[in-house]
Amino acid sequence: MKALVLTGTKKMEIQDLPTPEVKPNEVLVNTAYAGICGTDRALYAGLPGSADAVPPIVLGHENSGIVAAIGSEVTNVKVGDRVTVDPNIYCGECEYCRTDRPELCDNLSAVGVTRDGGLEKSFTAPASVVYPLPDSVSLKAAATTEPISCAVHGVKLLDLTPYQKALVIGDGFMGQIVVQLLQAYGVHQVDFAGLNDKKLAFNKEKFGVTNTYNTKHDSIPADYDVVIEAVGLPQTQEEAVEATKKGAQVLMFGVGKPNQTFSMNTYEVYQKQLKIQGAFINPYAFEDAIALLASGQLDVESLISHEVSLEQVEDVLNGKVDGVSKAVVKVSD
Repeated sequence: MKALVLTGTKKMEIQDLPTPEVKPNEVLVNTAYAGICGTDRALYAGLPGSADAVPPIVLGHENSGIVAAIGSEVTNVKVGDRVTVDPNIYCGECEYCRTDRPELCDNLSAVGVTRDGGLEKSFTAPASVVYPLPDSVSLKAAATTEPISCAVHGVKLLDLTPYQKALVIGDGFMGQIVVQLLQAYGVHQVDFAGLNDKKLAFNKEKFGVTNTYNTKHDSIPADYDVVIEAVGLPQTQEEAVEATKKGAQVLMFGVGKPNQTFSMNTYEVYQKQLKIQGAFINPYAFEDAIALLASGQLDVESLISHEVSLEQVEDVLNGKVDGVSKAVVKVSD
């Protein structure tokens, strides 16, 4: 079968691999679409994602497809079902799994990171992480379920109420998802900061953002109950803390480099009684993500800027394709 294999740091090649065998508790999925995200760019560059990707490995952790075969113990899906796959697989035995914090699992494995993923014709996953799709969710949209679920997890870590004013910093795909998600969770005012005037205007017109800030020349007031940083750079992380009012919450959602740091005024953290929260991957969030897509509360297809082939993936990862907000790979019909 056709597969795009990561063979080394910044090295990928199309190979012909055997179709994987299905274990009793596994599902074989024919990939329809696989999303490309910042984690894939990090893995391509030799940096860690949720875990280390050791070449040769097939990336692709944001997947949708059709069930091609099931193991003898599988009961939750059947051949022909349209599905999406949560890539994260927990051991169930470590301290974190046994204390209801599986996202921190000491033995985390992941489809498209530690085991072959969706950038190939067919891949396997444990049935426990395979989710059937309602008819109202397209396979293209379903390829974004994983990033949506990560945003859902982050939002669930916050104490949200309708009266709050929220600010999202970062106008990439994830920032635009978070804008919609905060509204779906009932926050009455969501403002948006970024660098791209077209994206800022689009989110104001399409999704009802109240105020926008272009951080190249606009000042952000320190007036927010909730600030979500969706970039992962020291400058924007510092801006997130500075945009808070007393009693505010800051979600550091953007992924920085492993050795990255940022500065903050620790007295301000004390004096404002700030809560600064991290968010790692997506436990218990796939059902909510699918429901948000099915209900129409999230519009993701309007945010997908590029649909590419397996042969074009490396050009996306190394920056040769301009203007990528969100790219999905059409692996098969």
